[in-house]
Amino acid sequence: MKYLALFIKKLLRYLLKPLSFVPALLVMYMIFTLSSQDGAASAQLSRKISHKAVVAADMALEKNWTEEQIAAYTEKIHYYVRKTAHVTEYFVLAVAVAFPLYVYGVRGLWLVFTAGIFCVSFAGLDEYHQSFVAGRGPSARDVAIDSIGILPGIVLVRIVGFIGRKTIFRPLSLSERSKK
Repeated sequence: MKYLALFIKKLLRYLLKPLSFVPALLVMYMIFTLSSQDGAASAQLSRKISHKAVVAADMALEKNWTEEQIAAYTEKIHYYVRKTAHVTEYFVLAVAVAFPLYVYGVRGLWLVFTAGIFCVSFAGLDEYHQSFVAGRGPSARDVAIDSIGILPGIVLVRIVGFIGRKTIFRPLSLSERSKK
């Protein structure tokens, strides 16, 4: 029974470790798909999100703004909503890239450099990709804005991984050491 449990544990690790890269691939696909939208469609999507945020703020704050005021506030925050989306999607990408690297044993500054360089490179390739999309163009500023989300994502993985190793997974590692 003990050997069966050990076999199942090793089998799960063997199968699940490579699958830990799937979320990163899905996030990269999502970013690529959003970047493939032409300029008008992209702006319309972010305006819709900005509008929903303003309407939600109006309801939460009970301001009873007119449609003109809502439209004016929507235009005021539109740019910031777009840039916040950049930061957020690259934060998620950094987490999705750093986690499997951490699982495979890349730790410390190597994790920061490896995941960071990968994510910043992907941001640059994404901006280059946009140069082929109607109404869009590459922007070094957008790569810099994307990069703002990358470091906190990697740091989050390092913190969660460290805490997990010291708490949740510590008994597992101690039992494996005692068997050797």
